[in-house]
Amino acid sequence: MNETLKVLENRRSCRCFSPEMIKQEEMDAIIKAGTYAATGKGKQSPIIIAVTNKELRDAISKENCKIGGWAEDFDPFYGAPVILIVLADKTIPTHVYDGSLVMGNLMNAATSLGVGNIWINRAKEEFDSDFGKDILKKLGIQGEYEGIGHCALGYAAEPDKEPAPRKQDYVYYIK
Repeated sequence: MNETLKVLENRRSCRCFSPEMIKQEEMDAIIKAGTYAATGKGKQSPIIIAVTNKELRDAISKENCKIGGWAEDFDPFYGAPVILIVLADKTIPTHVYDGSLVMGNLMNAATSLGVGNIWINRAKEEFDSDFGKDILKKLGIQGEYEGIGHCALGYAAEPDKEPAPRKQDYVYYIK
């Protein structure tokens, strides 16, 4: 089996990260892979916000936790030191699909480099709120963006779990 297919089969969501910051060259390679995701009509509707600042990372975690309805001490990013936030331009009809493909590229690229990763939801709610709009404003990002997801990154603090068996009725063939 080729290396790409191995990565696709072996990627797992990491829910226990080491606090160690990932290497800059790894983060740059992961982000670059995200920018090469397919997009509808090549419009490149998504953007990626790379958050390594601990104070902002923790504020985003608190906001995400509040939206999710968890206890204040829960970290929905499982201790990951990096959060890549994918948003996409709402004016492009394929923006949700485009952003989802970016998320997939980010996660698969991270896995290929030995970097733990997980997709965390509630980016839509975050960036529909004043909290998220303030982040965009501070970054000088203008336009109508919808939060697609957070790709939390870091080195895994424990080994990956085995994959769940694939369901029996996953694929139907028409010949």
